Amino acid sequence: MQALFSSRLISPGSLVTVVGALLTVVGSVAYLNDNANLSLPTIFYGIPILLGGLALKSSELPPPLRLTPPQALRELRQQPENLALSRLLADVSRWRYGQKAHLESSLEALKLWDEDNPPQLASVEERNEANRYGLLLRFDCQGVAYQRWQALEDRLGRFFGPGLCCSISQPAPGQVDVMLSAAGEDG
Repeated sequence: MQALFSSRLISPGSLVTVVGALLTVVGSVAYLNDNANLSLPTIFYGIPILLGGLALKSSELPPPLRLTPPQALRELRQQPENLALSRLLADVSRWRYGQKAHLESSLEALKLWDEDNPPQLASVEERNEANRYGLLLRFDCQGVAYQRWQALEDRLGRFFGPGLCCSISQPAPGQVDVMLSAAGEDG
């Protein structure tokens, strides 16, 4: 069941909407065929479930594009010094509801938030650089200047977990790459 929800294609909101629609259709057909035993419960439950699913769909935020296959780097990800990055990866790989962006509260706390045009996590990629596990988070951020990200480069690693270091780069205008990795002997 977990693998079903981790897919970018099937969200919990979609699943609830389909179940609600199915129950409503079954109940409506049963009502038209004078089958009260089936129509009453299916319509009674189907319509609220359908409305709940539609409400979820209207406020859902899909997970960012994951550029690394889930099984790649599994051994490296599970090492004790990489637990903070593993938790961060699990957090950003989920469907979100009622939020404007992934890591919304973290970006607000770091003062990297623009209410009108918040940074959007476009992709996440697991990396192995010099036998150190890392995550490359690519943000689309038109509302937050690159200089603000650079000014917090030292703080970002410490913010997301102990023993993490961070490097910031700008691959294109309006984009920021945040590379978080476990600090080695040199970090």
